[in-house]
Amino acid sequence: MRYKIINKKKFYATMLADLIGNLLFFPQRLKKVGEIRTEEIKEILVIRTAYIGDAVMTIPILKPLKERFPGSRVTFLTSTKAVGVLRNNPYVDDILVYDPFWFYPSTKREYLRFIKTLKEKRFDLVIEARGDIREILLLVWPLKARFKVGYNIGGGGYLLTHVVPYKGTNHRVEYHLDIARFLGCEIDKDIEWGIYLTGDEKKRVKEILEGEGVSLDKPMVAIHPGSRKELKCWSQESYAKVADYIICEIEATVLLTGAPEEVPLVERVKGLMENRSVVLAGKTTLRELAGVISHCSLFICNDSSPMHIAAAMKTPIVAIFGPSKSIETEPYGKGHIVVERDFPCRYTCDEDVCLYKNYNQCIKDISVDDVISAVRKVLLSKK
Repeated sequence: MRYKIINKKKFYATMLADLIGNLLFFPQRLKKVGEIRTEEIKEILVIRTAYIGDAVMTIPILKPLKERFPGSRVTFLTSTKAVGVLRNNPYVDDILVYDPFWFYPSTKREYLRFIKTLKEKRFDLVIEARGDIREILLLVWPLKARFKVGYNIGGGGYLLTHVVPYKGTNHRVEYHLDIARFLGCEIDKDIEWGIYLTGDEKKRVKEILEGEGVSLDKPMVAIHPGSRKELKCWSQESYAKVADYIICEIEATVLLTGAPEEVPLVERVKGLMENRSVVLAGKTTLRELAGVISHCSLFICNDSSPMHIAAAMKTPIVAIFGPSKSIETEPYGKGHIVVERDFPCRYTCDEDVCLYKNYNQCIKDISVDDVISAVRKVLLSKK
């Protein structure tokens, strides 16, 4: 068994749960389910609840699934915050929303209500894309689907009918695509993914930009200084200096983006700047943010969900990485640059607590000049 769990408490808890589970479900595992045949698959459920960026990086499997199982209906189960990235997707027929109590502040009573509703639906194929024993046990196992597919790197493989072989550490998009490959899907060299905006949404994005006095004919660079985890955030002073450089030297409009809860952070960055920037933090929905990013020549950010949205929208990115592992979550695709420092502890870091002798040094070591050099390289490559 090859677990991919960094937290030691979770690691040993999963080992114990698997030991007990394998004994309890041993008779069930002896039953042969058979191969997954195309004609038998009419209803597919894809589960990826946490987090927004992970949901975005799961999108590339949807088109291959539709092509592999023509005529099938694909339902995507995700969290409330991530649902926006899936709306209007031509390869998703239905979206189910649930915030699991093991990831989000919801109650077990809400879980019981949701699972009762979910069990009433009939799926032929269920795909658990995360590889998490909690998702497999509490969302996959109760369902009556004939085929249940996923990874066993987080435990719970004894509850699946088909376990996807884990090939080792690679980008999370490829991690998800390997599930599709396991199912016999053909993967195009240029994957199709993105946030599919409606005509009205595109119009609304232009109205937002024009309402802030932004000229759509002038180059725009968006800067997103926030992240879900504090340890991933580069300093506000450094972001302000990079923003001033872009305005003065590149003569582009700088847009400062962020979620509603990140407005104070963005305002502090603006306050540290010497030049005028446009604050869009808290003024856009997730889908409108995707639209704004699509108009930009460059997106500068920490490792965050908007970074993956920018990659999906094919906008060039300069991404600043501290404790997280870029080999797994760097911007997917060509034309992006990751700015990082090689700290061995990054590969065993859970990104919640820094145990290095110099706190958060992995991201503090990244200089303003490092980022400006990456910005120049990306923008010059576009000319």
